[in-house]
Amino acid sequence: MKRRRFLVGATMVVGGIGAAFTAVPFIASWQPSARARAAGAPVEVDISKLEPGQQVTVEWRGKPIWVLRRTPAILDRLATLTDSDRLRDPLAEVESQQPSYITGPLRSLKEEYLVVIAICTHLGCVPLFRPELGSVTDDWPGGYFCPCHGSKFDFAGRVFKAVPAPTNLVIPPYRFLSDTRLEIGVDPQLTTS
Repeated sequence: MKRRRFLVGATMVVGGIGAAFTAVPFIASWQPSARARAAGAPVEVDISKLEPGQQVTVEWRGKPIWVLRRTPAILDRLATLTDSDRLRDPLAEVESQQPSYITGPLRSLKEEYLVVIAICTHLGCVPLFRPELGSVTDDWPGGYFCPCHGSKFDFAGRVFKAVPAPTNLVIPPYRFLSDTRLEIGVDPQLTTS
């Protein structure tokens, strides 16, 4: 009887250890790979060499992100585009299109810089950078033009009326680390640094 209990107990212990060794790799396979974690990681951007009127494209979570340094002339043109006759959401009041800490028609933390996901909200094409006045239509104030179906956005990423895109371009979460560096993919309201 003692021998039987010993053998049953030993079998259970060995079986338990075997089950644990089998479960560890299985459970570990549920964790994202290093490549997947890196794809979702925040991206730092050096904006020290970005001249007024220039734009840089970076990638975050597999999406193109534009960082545009707006000129005083661009900011002046944006100030004239506050009427609802030309724009669908001139005051950028739809909260799902930008983080809650980004408010107002300029849709940015610092008025000089626009940080926006470069994907048209109609069918996912990448719009073209068209800063020249009148380059798309006679009354074109400059902005982004989607060549796929003709959607138009201003230099704050706000969508014009009478185009297929239903909403403004999306603003990703971001913060400024200094005057020359910004970090895309981090919500400054959730960080303690």
